[in-house]
Amino acid sequence: MSHPWLAERTAHFDSSGIRKVFDLAAKMDDPINLSIGQPDFPAPDAVKEAACEAIHADLNGYSLTQGVPALREQLQKQVDGEWNHADRKLLVTSGTSGALVLAMLAMVDPGDEVICFDPYFVMYPTLSAMVGGVPVVVDTYETDFQIDLAKVEAAITPRTKLILLNSPANPTGVVADAAVVRGLAELAAKHNVALLSDEIYRQFCYDAPLTSPAQWNDQTIVVDGFSKSYGVTGWRIGWVHGPSAVIDKMIALQQYTFVCAPQPLQHGVLAAEGVDLKPLVASYRDRRDHLLAGLKDAGYEVAPTGGAFYVFPKVPAGGGTATEFVGRAIENELLVIPGGIFSRHDTHFRISYAAPMATIDRGLEVLRRLARP
Repeated sequence: MSHPWLAERTAHFDSSGIRKVFDLAAKMDDPINLSIGQPDFPAPDAVKEAACEAIHADLNGYSLTQGVPALREQLQKQVDGEWNHADRKLLVTSGTSGALVLAMLAMVDPGDEVICFDPYFVMYPTLSAMVGGVPVVVDTYETDFQIDLAKVEAAITPRTKLILLNSPANPTGVVADAAVVRGLAELAAKHNVALLSDEIYRQFCYDAPLTSPAQWNDQTIVVDGFSKSYGVTGWRIGWVHGPSAVIDKMIALQQYTFVCAPQPLQHGVLAAEGVDLKPLVASYRDRRDHLLAGLKDAGYEVAPTGGAFYVFPKVPAGGGTATEFVGRAIENELLVIPGGIFSRHDTHFRISYAAPMATIDRGLEVLRRLARP
C-alpha cells in the first residue's frame, strides 16, 4: 500500500523476492532449501575466537570510518602485491552491499546511465535507480551468459557513467572469459566510463583463478569482502579499493551513512589471513560437478559455470514460466529462486549448492520429477 509520506525513489523496488523465499522457508518443517546465497559452513574457529577476544577487550566502539588500521594495512598489502598500482586506496565497508551503495552515491548523478548485465545481481538496477541513475541492461542469454563486447559498446552513450561487472556471477555462476574481461576494461578506459568489478565470489573459482579487469585498467573499482569466503555473511565486513579520489569520497559518504563497519568483527577477520580455504573450495567444486551432472542427466539445459555456488538452469520445455515452475517446486518442498528476480526474462531459475550433498540429492529428485512431461 502506498502512503503520501513515501519518497518517489521507494517506488523503484519492493521487498526482495529472495527474502520472500527465505521467509517461506522459515515456515516449512523440512524444506529442501537450495535457495540460500550464503555458505553452509561455519566460520573458522580462529576468526570467531579473534572476534570474541576483541569483544572481551572492549573494542566495541566506533572504529575509524575507513576501517581498523591493522585490517586496512593487511588488505592494502594484499592489493598492492597483486596490482602494484600507483594510486589504489582501500576502504573497509559495512558489507559489500555497503560498498555498492557508497560507490553509487559517489559516482552516479540523476540521469546518469549505469550498464549492468542480464541476469544481474538483484541490487544493481535497484541501487542505480535509487540514486537517480538509469539502469541500462545488456542481455547475455544468447551467449551462455558471457558478455558480448559489441553490445556493451553499442549501449554506451554520452550519459554512461558506470559499468557493473560481477564475476563469478550471481545468479549464473558464470566466470567471465579473460579476453572479454580485458576487452571490457579497455572499453571502459576508451570511453572514460567507470568500471566496478564485484568480486565477492573470487575465492570460489573452480577451473582457473579469477581474471580481474583491474589487471588492464588501473581505474577499476574493485569490491570484495569476507562474507562468502569465511561464512560470516551476518558480520557485514566488506572492502573496496580503487583510485584515491573515488575512495576518499566514499569514506566521507560512509561517515554520513554507515559510520563504520562493526569494529570487533573487523578484528575477527584479521585472523582470516591464516585460514586455508582450499579444502572448502574443493568441496564446493565437487558439489557443482555433482549437481551439473544430475541436472544434465534429467534433461535440463545449463550454461557452463565455473564459480560462485549457483547454477541457472532453463525451465524445461512445457514447464511454463520460471515463476510457475518454481511454484510447483515449492509445492514439492523444494525452494529455488525464479529467474525473473534477477532478470527481465522469466525462463530460468537459480539453484544454490551451498548445501549438504544429501540436500542437493533430494533437490535433484524433485527436479527429475518436474522435468517429466
